[in-house]
Amino acid sequence: MRADVLEDLKRAVIAYEAGQAASLAAKVVREGIDPLEALDAITVAIREVGDGFNRGILWLPDLIRAAEAFKAALPVLTDEITGRGARRESLGIVVIGTVYGDIHNIGKDMVATLLTADGFAVHDLGINVTVDQFIEAIRGQKADLLAMSALLTMSSAEQKKVIETLKKEGLRDKVKVMVGGGAISQEFADSIGADGYAATAPLATELARALLPK
Repeated sequence: MRADVLEDLKRAVIAYEAGQAASLAAKVVREGIDPLEALDAITVAIREVGDGFNRGILWLPDLIRAAEAFKAALPVLTDEITGRGARRESLGIVVIGTVYGDIHNIGKDMVATLLTADGFAVHDLGINVTVDQFIEAIRGQKADLLAMSALLTMSSAEQKKVIETLKKEGLRDKVKVMVGGGAISQEFADSIGADGYAATAPLATELARALLPK
């Protein structure tokens, strides 16, 4: 029965069935199944979808819908994990946000979801995030990694401002910085002193692992 529930939960994410994923997560709790195992199941599922996206056999809407199913199950499982006093080993603490002057969130949300699935502790600051808000969050969360998104060319300069402020505040050597978004390229990332650039959300998780090796 346990294996069936976990397999059904995995399948719900792959099939983009958010309601079913939430219901099955609740069933995990009711039947006393290890929530960490269930979290592993939905993590495997979202990675499979991400791999399909990277190979060009799935598309952005597929990735978005799978992420919605993942997020529907996640709170139920994390609440149960917390209630049991269990914990999932974290790969690192990430602060993420879309920079000031930019209100686009789809790409940023996808990266946050996949980083969470991969085992990072993610603190999502949302959109239109100021330099000061990034700095405050990095200090407060003792972040290992900062991930910034910018879809608009006019807002991309904010990423450079954040990095420059990290240097002024003596924080630059304490946190890795990766950037992405429609306005960003590898050349731009290099020019502002970022540690890495990822063109897609699945590639961002690979980059985060490379920047924060265990």
